[in-house]
Amino acid sequence: MLALAILLTGPAGGFAQETESEPTGVTGPGSVVKETYGAWQLSCRTPPGAREEKCALVQSVTAADRPNVGLTVVFYKAVAEDKKLLRVVVPLGVLLPTGLGLKIDDEDVGNAPFLKCSRNGCIAEVVLQDAVIEKMKSGKQAVFIIFDTYESGIGIPVSLEGFTNGLRGVK
Repeated sequence: MLALAILLTGPAGGFAQETESEPTGVTGPGSVVKETYGAWQLSCRTPPGAREEKCALVQSVTAADRPNVGLTVVFYKAVAEDKKLLRVVVPLGVLLPTGLGLKIDDEDVGNAPFLKCSRNGCIAEVVLQDAVIEKMKSGKQAVFIIFDTYESGIGIPVSLEGFTNGLRGVK
């Protein structure tokens, strides 16, 4: 499996300190769903101190065979830089050393480390390279894999329907 470090440039710096209770600048209190693109919602808000509204694509899903296990995927741009970020919030209790796995249309993309856990869950966040974004745009389904033990991974499918059209609203 390719390491996400090849396709992703790693943790997103200062944004790694935020959780859902400490919003990305895009999601959180005051955010409004402006549009729905397939399985994705375009969530927007004006962060404190910002001049412009920021928008992100968001999708929350639950594992089909484990209704108590779900995740939230947030795709957004860094506030002051031209970086595209992917943040995934998973439930507490995941095995942290294995990181978060990602497949797009059954092709292994790699793993990303968890940056921290808070009362809302554990967070993996990476800067996406264009190659991964292109796979997401042309793909049908991403599967994020979390582990509750070293032997057992839980694959949670995320539809990529509407991702390409939704990208136009991300700012």
